[in-house]
Amino acid sequence: MKKLIIIPAYNESGNIVKTIGNIKEFAPDFDYVIINDCSKDNTLEILRENKFNYINLPVNLGIGGAVQTGYRYAFYHGYDLAVQFDGDGQHDAKYLHLMATKLEESDSDMVIGSRFISKEGFQSSALRRVGIKFFTNLIKLLTGKVITDPTSGMRMVNRKLLQEFTEEYPKDYPEPESVVKILTKKYKVTEVPVIMNEREAGESSISMMNSVYYMIKVTIAIIIARLKK
Repeated sequence: MKKLIIIPAYNESGNIVKTIGNIKEFAPDFDYVIINDCSKDNTLEILRENKFNYINLPVNLGIGGAVQTGYRYAFYHGYDLAVQFDGDGQHDAKYLHLMATKLEESDSDMVIGSRFISKEGFQSSALRRVGIKFFTNLIKLLTGKVITDPTSGMRMVNRKLLQEFTEEYPKDYPEPESVVKILTKKYKVTEVPVIMNEREAGESSISMMNSVYYMIKVTIAIIIARLKK
């Protein structure tokens, strides 16, 4: 199978070398592509100096646009599966083979790496855990499916979803909304336990200041996604 790791990166100069090193050590049979989302720091220079595989976006598209760029690349280059993998060092490539096996053996369309099944490693801040629990309950209410880590950016999809996401993918904070969309379309989503790390450098795109905006916007987007058939 052709397998691709999609790494959205915005101002990840302090993390990207370690991220690629982790992939090369634990998932050398996966290809990877870094989507440099018009970083303002020296991320692009680091990608060039290290001869990493990357796509450089001339304008900032945000996380949704960057990830969809990767999905489109994967689909049009004939990959059988693709996995989103954050460039901030929080994800660990040693779980990618487990996710790929789960995707195939369970006949799933998406496999999410969840930090809240075994509850080991970095669990995010208390405030964010409250928000994640809220989205878990909302998704269960709307779809009947329990997704323990709906905001996880570590998610693997098969070729059917590659085509779906190539055609349409949420632009802002896409993880919870995309899960609801595919569950509404009767795709199968499963989770596997993973251990995540705390970010070592840089800043998250979701700050304390915009958390309320995030909650409101994503809640509305999730409800709209559920109402669309």
